[in-house]
Amino acid sequence: MIDSTDFRVLDLFSGAGGFSYGIDKNPHFKTLLALDINENALKTFKHNMPEAETVLGDITNSEIKKTIIEKSKKYNINMIIGGPPCQGFSLKGKKLGLEDPRNYLFKEYLNIVEKLNPEVFIIENVKALLSTSSGWFKNKILEKIGQLGYFVDYGVLTASDFGVPQLRQRAVFICCKTKKIQLPKPSSKKAVTVRDAISDLAYFNSGEGFVEQDYSTEPISDYQKMMRKGAAKLYNHKASNHAQIAIKKLEMIPPECGKEHLPKELLGNQQFTGTWGRLKWDLPSPTIDTRFDACSNGTNNHPVLNRAITPREAARLQSFDDKFVFLGTKVAIRQQIGNAVPPLMAKAIADTIFDQVGD
Repeated sequence: MIDSTDFRVLDLFSGAGGFSYGIDKNPHFKTLLALDINENALKTFKHNMPEAETVLGDITNSEIKKTIIEKSKKYNINMIIGGPPCQGFSLKGKKLGLEDPRNYLFKEYLNIVEKLNPEVFIIENVKALLSTSSGWFKNKILEKIGQLGYFVDYGVLTASDFGVPQLRQRAVFICCKTKKIQLPKPSSKKAVTVRDAISDLAYFNSGEGFVEQDYSTEPISDYQKMMRKGAAKLYNHKASNHAQIAIKKLEMIPPECGKEHLPKELLGNQQFTGTWGRLKWDLPSPTIDTRFDACSNGTNNHPVLNRAITPREAARLQSFDDKFVFLGTKVAIRQQIGNAVPPLMAKAIADTIFDQVGD
């Protein structure tokens, strides 16, 4: 049985830290070490979780792996979290399955698990992992987990079930040495909506806004109050400077509507139905991806303003609170936000682990 105050976490493929930031919201968990290959993402991680040590490097590099194992032993790590990059599992990818070398990083993750033998580890990934190549990857992961001597529960979690204003779905495996830990049950009776999340930020047009500013409005929902708690300033609320043709197209699209209102000659070559879509105020948002700042990318335009959502609005839809500051270039920041595990979903995973094995 684990000491209830002492889940000491290693975060592999940490990115900007959404998984750790959420896990650490449960006071019985503390992320002590994080590894990622992306320098900008690690700078953001360190800025927001300064007590954790970060290691920049490639998990397939033997020296980096050795460093992580040594440091983990020093910190007495007993829990590992991570989402091995998985472009080949993506629904937008080519679905090369077994032929795609990008899909084998889960083996590196499980190799670290084998060497450190933690009490608990979590694998988080795209929903398609469970079905790609007729379930081959899922079955290989489950086979390896069993060989390592862990109980496992796995399935798909939907972010909106845990207070996140977004319909993002992720495959999650919770693995434990002593017992089977059930995935968290939905905890939100009523979905948090786009309006709940970002209606207090609806005052900048294309090209306007600031990296750092004072709040100029009052919060008008419980979610907004929660997001603002502890934040002295508003960060990363700066709108993309869209081309005039993009703004012209958005001007033709009524509130909460999409490209069905554009004339055929302005549609371009986009194949997907969601392109040029506006978010709907009273629903959770679709999945936030790494191109949320492009009007034509998908349904990520503001419900009423003629622009895509800002990084801060995207972060709110991911359930990052306002005191979490993203560092780096515009492209780096949108990747950090779009690739992140929603912190409130991560917290729900931590809560269920503590409820089931922490007592």
